[in-house]
This record gives sequence, C-alpha cells and structure tokens, in this order.
Amino acid sequence: MTEEVYILSAVRTPVGVGKPGKGALSGIHPVDVSARILTEAVQRAAVSPSWVEDVIWGCVSPVGEQGGNLGRLAVLKSGFPPQVPAVTINRMCGSSQQAVHFAAQAILADDMDIVVAGGTEIMSRVPIGSDWPETWPDLPYELPHQGISAELMAEKWGLRRDALDDFAYESHLRAMCAIQEGRFAGQILPIPLPDGRVFDTDQGVRMPPDREKMAALRPVFKEGGVVTAGNSSQISDGAAALVLASPAAVGRYNLMPRARVLARVVVGSDPVLMLDGPIPATRKVLEKAGLTLEAMDVIEINEAFASVVLAWAQEWHPDMEKVNPNGGAIALGHPLGATGAVLMTKLLAELERTGGRYGLQTMCIGHGMATATIIERL
Repeated sequence: MTEEVYILSAVRTPVGVGKPGKGALSGIHPVDVSARILTEAVQRAAVSPSWVEDVIWGCVSPVGEQGGNLGRLAVLKSGFPPQVPAVTINRMCGSSQQAVHFAAQAILADDMDIVVAGGTEIMSRVPIGSDWPETWPDLPYELPHQGISAELMAEKWGLRRDALDDFAYESHLRAMCAIQEGRFAGQILPIPLPDGRVFDTDQGVRMPPDREKMAALRPVFKEGGVVTAGNSSQISDGAAALVLASPAAVGRYNLMPRARVLARVVVGSDPVLMLDGPIPATRKVLEKAGLTLEAMDVIEINEAFASVVLAWAQEWHPDMEKVNPNGGAIALGHPLGATGAVLMTKLLAELERTGGRYGLQTMCIGHGMATATIIERL
C-alpha cells in the first residue's frame, strides 16, 4: 500500500457574504463557481484533468441549484473529460475536510493516484436548512439549534459575553491585517462578476471592526444569553479545492508536492452539546500522528461560534498566536460545505508563509461530530 499522500495545490475563492443581491458571489450559479475552482486547482498543480481519477466534493445543502451531484456537474462544466467521475458528500460543516480525508484514503489504499477534493456552498442562493426534513424523525435526543448548543458550550466552560466578543473582535483584526498585508492573495482565485467587476477580497471582514457596536448586539438564540451575530460565524458563499496525489504520480508526472497529509480523524460527540467535538478530535489526531499540540506551528479551528474555540482552548491551552492567525469564520465567513477546504488552503499557505512545519485543522459539525487533520509542509 502507498504510505504517503501529498497535497499539490490548494486554492479558494474569496468568501462572499451570503445575502441575495448583496453577496459578491450571489449572482453566480454554484456549478459555475465550482467549475472555476476545479479548473484552477488542477492548473496550479500542473495536473492534466485527464489524470484525475475522482473528484470528491462537499456540499451541506445538496438540493436545488446545488443538487443533482454538484461535483459531477462541476466536472462537466469545467471541461474535464467525461471519464473523470465525481461524488458529492455531506458531513455537514466538515464536508470538504472529509472530502480531503476520503481523497487521501483512496490514494493510501492504492485505488487512485490523483484526486481532487473540495466543496462549494452558495448560501445566498441555497439557504441553510434547505435539505432539512419537514418533520424530524423520532430520535432519542432532542436536537437543538446550533446557536443553543453554542450557548450550552459557553455555560459549561464559564465563558462570559466579553470574552466571546473580544475573541470575535480579534478575528476581524487579524483578517483585516492579513488582507492589508496581502497574505491571502496567493491562495485566492479572483472571480469575474456578471457586472464586469472582479471579486478578489473576502467580503465579510469589518475593516476596522467596531468593538462598541459588537457589545451592543442582542443575543440571538437565548434571552439573556451570550451568543450574538457578532461572535458567531457569518452566512457566506464560497468554494475551495485541493489536488492530492500519490508518490507514484508525483514521480511519473514530475509534480511538486507542497505538503503531506499525516493524520485524519472524525469523531462523534454529544449531539445536544454538539460543538465540543474538536476537543476529542484534536486528541485523537495528535495521537495518530505521534505529535503534540506544541509541535503545531499553525492551527485552524473553525470559528462556528466564539464559544467553540474558547472552550477548546480552555481544554488544550494552546499558544493563541498560532490559532487562526489570519482570522476565522467570524470575520471571513463560513460557506458550510466549502469551509473545510478553505481552512486547509489557509493552513497550507500560512505554513509556507511562516516556514512552519506542522499544521492542525479541526471543525465542529452538526448533530455532534468533528473532523481533524494534521499536515506537514514540505
């Protein structure tokens, strides 16, 4: 069996706000956005589309314009040979991180040599919850809204409103700094818009953020609660893709690996508390890699809610300068099925920018799950 799997390229769109008519990507069909990022990913990897053996695509609301196997439609739209297959998967917010895992596993099993993994979510056109059943099945758990679970996280870990807002404010400051210094430029594919403009900068970042306005926001999910729109992730539009390859393919086609995937895990957690999964997922992936958290040079943990990251931090006591160093989903947005691949793209780019070696990515997932990945920059 193949013992290593490499990342050849990682690219993302700028993230647009997920509001019809206001979001920069809201006027573009999800298939078109997906096709653009697919084409760019293989070009950056110096890979011919005909060499790709599968495309694994994440999407959290695979209905309507995102239905009909979005990954396959994107392959056809992109001009890839029709012999290139594709599948669309839904592990909720972890979908495109799981796509990377599945791609790596296919290569490690010697089933394939080159696989594209990524995801798309255009929430301005296909709103969150579009695929929910009209009546939820009878389950042994009362599944709350994620916002209620974010409140439960804050209660369990004793997180005050000021701490959540401070973290959210810092997310915007870091993202603003990253944009102003051009840190995202190399990882972003500029997107031509129907009105002739070119979209090349993440749209949701407050530049500068207003801490007083943030403090004035009312709790969204619970009377007297601490979770607000300001310390939660934004509804967003975006797409991202990575090209993964085996050592055999790298040698055969004289390709240039940027990183190797060291360890991948997915865990289940309490479906009511729901959002604490990154805590055990971090433990499990570090054990699999034989590494410590201190060895991680960059950490990307999805900012679904500030309470998720701060609860995780209480358990792991990380160097917070390494955690989401260029801001997270509170500032940059959370295009659900794309976010895993967006974070992986950001993680790899930051390792390369800083000369770091190891990177950790982890995400909470609806109904109580989490994914985690460790990569090594080459």
